[in-house]
Amino acid sequence: MKNEEENSIKLVPAGEDEQPEFLKKLQESFAKAVIETFGDSSNGPIPPDEVIYESFNAKNAETYHILWNDKKVGGVVLQINNETHHNSMDLLFLSQEHSGRGIGFATWKAIVAKYPKTEVWELVTPYFEKRNIHFYVNKCGFRIVEFFNAYHPDPHDHGDDREESMHGRHEFFRFEKVMKE
Repeated sequence: MKNEEENSIKLVPAGEDEQPEFLKKLQESFAKAVIETFGDSSNGPIPPDEVIYESFNAKNAETYHILWNDKKVGGVVLQINNETHHNSMDLLFLSQEHSGRGIGFATWKAIVAKYPKTEVWELVTPYFEKRNIHFYVNKCGFRIVEFFNAYHPDPHDHGDDREESMHGRHEFFRFEKVMKE
């Protein structure tokens, strides 16, 4: 994506009244990988509503629509800690018709520019989401620092039974990107 196109990315705060539509679009985006990997998503939306609302309502949450050329193309939920400057990206999604255009990377650059004091960014993504893993490691420069699984459970995992039955167990990679060394 060219620099002028990168500049067309805007992060616009999402209001509380917009959360239901944001949630729906996010789940539609995530459903593609679930269907590609497991054949269906009949066990309910991924991530579950409760997980998304927990991110929306967390103490340091900042929720944004991603605008590209002034059109909503996705969203992101960040957790911003202004004391430690260790921040996390809880959820990032693009509408399916906008993937593969460099918008995700331009969004990542916009996030980094918006939070220049960040020392470490962290995120978690499912083991089966190869597009995400490629994006975060090969495009954005994150490193995989932990693998949550049956032998090493995520201490923050709430044990969603629907996901448990659909995927066998909770398996996620935790990524970090150190911004200032």
